[in-house]
Amino acid sequence: MKIKICGLRRKEDILYANKYLPDYIGFVFAKSKRQVSAAAARELKSMLDPRVKAVGVFVDEDMENVARTLEEKTIDIVQLHGREDQVYIDKLKKLFPAQIIKAVRVDEKFTMPSFRADYILFDSGSGGTGKTFDWEKIKGCKRPFFLAGGLNAENIKQAAALKPFCLDISGGVETGGVKDEGKIRQIINIIRGENYV
Repeated sequence: MKIKICGLRRKEDILYANKYLPDYIGFVFAKSKRQVSAAAARELKSMLDPRVKAVGVFVDEDMENVARTLEEKTIDIVQLHGREDQVYIDKLKKLFPAQIIKAVRVDEKFTMPSFRADYILFDSGSGGTGKTFDWEKIKGCKRPFFLAGGLNAENIKQAAALKPFCLDISGGVETGGVKDEGKIRQIINIIRGENYV
């Protein structure tokens, strides 16, 4: 099972990623308390261990800007967290053939998505809410998915039981709004096996 630590903003965050080697890290380019500029993300990516893939999180961004971020190698994978549709996904793939993760909000109106993307990501809202959703709603999913929304050391084992392709954690490894090395280590150990790191 893969691990993504999202919302990295500081050089210290990259040092933690290089030490504990999650499979993915996330740079949030959309308006958010964890937002980073393209220039800051480029500098952070230059420090990142190449074994860790960088995901860029965008919300209804101009696809030329997304493609440019890929071309500049600031990110390796795109995560679309807005109202982007299949037309947008297909056009972006033509501009730059990178993997695309499309986020889906799981709420009372939720239906299993049918669009074509490399992965889907189930979340409780627009991202970074720190809230879980009713996991029963996604139990019928037959395709690889990322699971996000309120994941932390207390519920990560139950989340893993859903057999997601990747567990996507952000606020659950923070203290006071910044990434906490001890919490990252704890999550990695729970998912990969006690005393892994």
